[in-house]
Amino acid sequence: MARDAVHLPLDTDALDASIQALGYSTLHVHSKASDRHTYLLRPDLGRRLDDESRQRLLSFKSSTPIDFLIVVGDGLSSLAIQRHAVPMLAELKKYIPDAWHVGPVVIAEQARVALADEVGEIMGARMIAILIGERPGLSSPDSLGIYLTYFPNIDCNDADRNCISNVRPQGLQYAAAAQKLIWLAREAMQRNISGISLKDCSEVQEADNKKINQQ
Repeated sequence: MARDAVHLPLDTDALDASIQALGYSTLHVHSKASDRHTYLLRPDLGRRLDDESRQRLLSFKSSTPIDFLIVVGDGLSSLAIQRHAVPMLAELKKYIPDAWHVGPVVIAEQARVALADEVGEIMGARMIAILIGERPGLSSPDSLGIYLTYFPNIDCNDADRNCISNVRPQGLQYAAAAQKLIWLAREAMQRNISGISLKDCSEVQEADNKKINQQ
């Protein structure tokens, strides 16, 4: 089951239609890994955009600077994306502040996490979050991971990102993941940091708020 999840191709047409139905606009990109075989053998190629995708993003003009950009990438489990990306995006719409300018959802094929950094750099996004299929485990072939980066650029590394993992109905619920992501994004924007310098205290703050409301 895990092997099937790794090799299952992403249905980008169906995903695009479902995302647009939520009210998001979309863009499509592809990594330098031309196919799944190359993607698995050459992780480095999955971290960079192919030339056509770079040109597509460079031609995208936004009159307003982008505060928050979302990438949806197949990663190591397109099954996770097919099952969970759309309900996760639907939940996020409830929590994204109205004041933020949100860019189009970028659908990325043969994508590794770091691909989002290049996307964000080209589009001039202040923050970027990638929803990506995690490596399938013995008990879960469809786990969704989310990585948030403030000031994304191609020199970013794992220490610059905050991770939310195991997003699925049997793991971290969509609403809880959305609240956690937006809490981190707010903090990142206020403090101009992300990654190991930004600790996830969302649950502590939620508990403190409950205590105050009960008093």
